Amino acid sequence: MVKRFLSISLSLCLWQGVSSWAQEGWEAGPWGGVAWYFGDLNTSYDLGMPGPAGGFGVRYNFNDRLCLLMGIGTGKIRADDARSRNSYERARNLSFQSGLLDGRVQFEFNFLPYIHGSKDYFFTPYLLGGMGIAQFNPKAKYEGRLVELRPLGTEGQFRSEEYATASWAWIYGIGFKVDLSYRLSLNLELAARALRTDYLDDVSTVYPDKGDLRRLRGDLAVALADRSIPLPGVENSQLGRPGVQRGDNKSRDTYAYLGLGLLYYFGDLKCPDYGSRRRRR
Repeated sequence: MVKRFLSISLSLCLWQGVSSWAQEGWEAGPWGGVAWYFGDLNTSYDLGMPGPAGGFGVRYNFNDRLCLLMGIGTGKIRADDARSRNSYERARNLSFQSGLLDGRVQFEFNFLPYIHGSKDYFFTPYLLGGMGIAQFNPKAKYEGRLVELRPLGTEGQFRSEEYATASWAWIYGIGFKVDLSYRLSLNLELAARALRTDYLDDVSTVYPDKGDLRRLRGDLAVALADRSIPLPGVENSQLGRPGVQRGDNKSRDTYAYLGLGLLYYFGDLKCPDYGSRRRRR
């Protein structure tokens, strides 16, 4: 579905890029907002645990419809089974938090002509799609301190075979931009990062054998691999047993940013020739 979205977006961009009235130029500026995580520890798309996020972006306008944006971002995500509506997940009792650092390259397609300084074309919604790379490091609280989960091999990973803490991502989303002046514009954007990993949250497959895990990693690894708790009316006698489902490796993890950016426009409008102006009327 993500690939289809990106393919359609790129096709629209290329088609429109051939026919649009030119407005070339650079924009750059910071943005701030919130980040959300979606994955094995947030299967119901709960938005109640946002984390802070921010970054910087540089955009090049090919014309009044098509743009290319390059940017960096940072944020914090978290999730807790205690918030789940699923009784099995509440009994599983896993939680995590992680900092994020990412870079992105995305194409943007303006639904309306967007021309800096114009009285008629000073705002537009837009569609975006692209690729990025993200770095993360899942941690969990244990006895009042934060513990890195990857070095513990909580799903039985052998030493030197732990999952990578960086991943490529498909980026897709929507936004809205509006001029404040000829030089300044506000950009509101909601964009998801669909990662190529399922270990953003340290949860993906099954519970390991606790005896083996204790020998390889120690008691701390065992304590954080299985944090299940008894709940009234919940059949969780299998939780924590070797080979029992801990996560769902059929779907990969995602996080999303909702951000508001202030961009400064450096470029100048290019005047179209007389023939182009006549064609637009």
